Amino acid sequence: MRTEIYIIEGMSCAACSAAVERVTRKIDGVESSQVNLITNKMTITYDEGKVAPERICTAVEKAGFGIKPDVPAEPEKKAEKVLKEKGDGSALPIIAAAVLSAILLYISMGHMMVDNLPLPKIIHPDFYPVNFAITQMLLSLSVLIIGKKYFIGGFHSLFHLNPNMDSLVAIGCSAAFIYSLVMTYLITDDHSLVHQLYYESAAVVLTLIMLGKHLEARSKKKTKGAIKKLMELTPETAVFVGADGVQREVPASTLKVGDTVLIKPGARVPMDGVVQSGESGVDESMLTGESMPVLKTAGSDVTGGSVNLNGALYVKITRVGEDTTLSKIIKFVEEAQGKKAPIAKVADKVAGIFVPAVIAIAVISAIVWAILGKDIAFCLKIFTSVLVIACPCALGLATPTAIMVGTGLGATNGILIRSGEALEHTHKTQIAVLDKTGTLTEGKPTVTEVLAVGMDKSELIRLAAIAENVSDHPLAHAVVEYARAKGAEITEKPEGFENISGMGIVATLTSGERLCAGNLRLMEKEEIDVSPLSGEGERLASYGCSVIYVSQNGALCGLLGIADKLKETSKAAIERLRTMGVKTVMLTGDNRLAAEYIAKQAGIDEVIAEVLPEEKAGVIKRLQEEGNTVMMVGDGINDAPALAQADIGCAIGGGSDIAIESADIVLMKSDLGDVPRAIRLSRLTITNIKENLFWAFCYNTIGIPVAAGALYFINGLLLSPMIGGLAMSLSSICVVSNALRLKTKKL
Repeated sequence: MRTEIYIIEGMSCAACSAAVERVTRKIDGVESSQVNLITNKMTITYDEGKVAPERICTAVEKAGFGIKPDVPAEPEKKAEKVLKEKGDGSALPIIAAAVLSAILLYISMGHMMVDNLPLPKIIHPDFYPVNFAITQMLLSLSVLIIGKKYFIGGFHSLFHLNPNMDSLVAIGCSAAFIYSLVMTYLITDDHSLVHQLYYESAAVVLTLIMLGKHLEARSKKKTKGAIKKLMELTPETAVFVGADGVQREVPASTLKVGDTVLIKPGARVPMDGVVQSGESGVDESMLTGESMPVLKTAGSDVTGGSVNLNGALYVKITRVGEDTTLSKIIKFVEEAQGKKAPIAKVADKVAGIFVPAVIAIAVISAIVWAILGKDIAFCLKIFTSVLVIACPCALGLATPTAIMVGTGLGATNGILIRSGEALEHTHKTQIAVLDKTGTLTEGKPTVTEVLAVGMDKSELIRLAAIAENVSDHPLAHAVVEYARAKGAEITEKPEGFENISGMGIVATLTSGERLCAGNLRLMEKEEIDVSPLSGEGERLASYGCSVIYVSQNGALCGLLGIADKLKETSKAAIERLRTMGVKTVMLTGDNRLAAEYIAKQAGIDEVIAEVLPEEKAGVIKRLQEEGNTVMMVGDGINDAPALAQADIGCAIGGGSDIAIESADIVLMKSDLGDVPRAIRLSRLTITNIKENLFWAFCYNTIGIPVAAGALYFINGLLLSPMIGGLAMSLSSICVVSNALRLKTKKL
């Protein structure tokens, strides 16, 4: 199977996207086809052995739409594209149409609404009715010419048997104009027909639709704000440092892997790289959502798009173009915004038959009123009102706008969601299964306890660091890092040392002192009495801690307890998950004692320990078979099968590429607190979608019968086509505005 993305041209409403999906899904060999009305993109999966791309393009073109492959562009060109997308056009045509419509309303209805309203005699209906009609016709015709794209697009879609919103507007306005034109020709025989003109209805309805579409396009553009901001993070230029040390400013797009650049204070990092020299705080908030600056020193990784705050940094470029973290994030978010959530299926089905159904209702309503004895002007009013009040756009925009804003809000908070389906499923989470190492914990050994015998703790730490400084073991690194953090002097180097596999280090100093740092087996080998601390050692070991005993010249100095420390944010995250009604389960391959100790600290509900990597997916499956919606949160390669098996796979951002590729959600900050935030984001988005769908269905369910004359039997109320056109425009704006409210929510 092959998946491709195409740009679809000529779509104006949900009926259009439904039509494209319908014709492409009918092709034998097409597995799925999804069209996003906001981005104008179609994601299609098909069997290459049965379907050629040319056949897909032909099917779409026969349906009356344009189609072209979505070719990846350079970041700066993509940013320009977002800024110049369709819908960001000039407001001048709308202003001109509004002015002409206002004049038309004054001429056609002013004298009826206000007594003695001045109107030149040459175009007054009582004196020169033909002039009165022709003036209206010319003004109306001018407005129709300004909005000609609705007629061209509407009748074009109707001709291809895929009527859309433009078709409704085109038919309604054309009917009103043509009827008025006929009446204009007959006025010379019957002057009373001057009161049967509906030029203003055609012009004002079209003007209101144009205004509504313009406001809707501006609102829709705001839903793409997250991607636009991400694209703007890459600077246009960078300071390149040549092999000779000479600095020069070059376009950022010309940088290659291995190049060295200078990042001055206040400048953005152009591409991913490694700091070669310098020290500075870097703001990564636009990428991770983390507001606190991150200290970068020699050897630290820096991400393209982040901001250098104070000191100068010399950075060696390691990734460019689409390989950079920023490019991957943009692609991740774009893909998520292009995929529909399952909740959209109902709206899609309705949108597919909506416009033909509305046209049928308009025709039937007009015929029924004609049978009931109403004149043709009355029936025309009913016909036009039904056509222009119906709004397939509200249905089509309900889901994609909320998903675009929701995924954008997640991206700005360091929560990347792969698809609309993942966004929807996340709110159903009942059990959050959490890996221990690197997810709940820091993922690296850290000194957690120091117990000294016959000396200060600071001296014990110094002696341990001197001995361990010659070892490459992870526990040795933990001791040395801890000592440096405590300000210990560890410049003294052992004259000789022996690294005893599985036990520890025996070092001899220049002063002749013999230092031992290792486990209980080393102490037994060296015949060192550990009884003063044996109880503490056993206690720490029962918690899963690694215990390093330290001795000097055969005498016990103390011990250091080393463990993978619980992250500062983990306990609060677990508590928040509990308040949200989500059960937490720790799933780890570590021994049970160590797992239960961490679980007790964090407040985990259930512990499943000593599980092999290949068994983790089976545990997830068992929980699912018990009727639970399961989210798996992990960061390692051994978590990938479990992430894929879970209903929602959530990868910690600092984890392996394999884990991230297997996940539905990626947490860029490596903060477990983002798990409840992701669930809240999903709940907020789904609530917003339901609100939008309710409004769209409710509006059309009430609006169409009212336009058809349902209230005429009760109080003689008949809806004006102009009011219908205004309501149609406002309905779409309401849906998009409601989706934009998500931006104000705190996760």
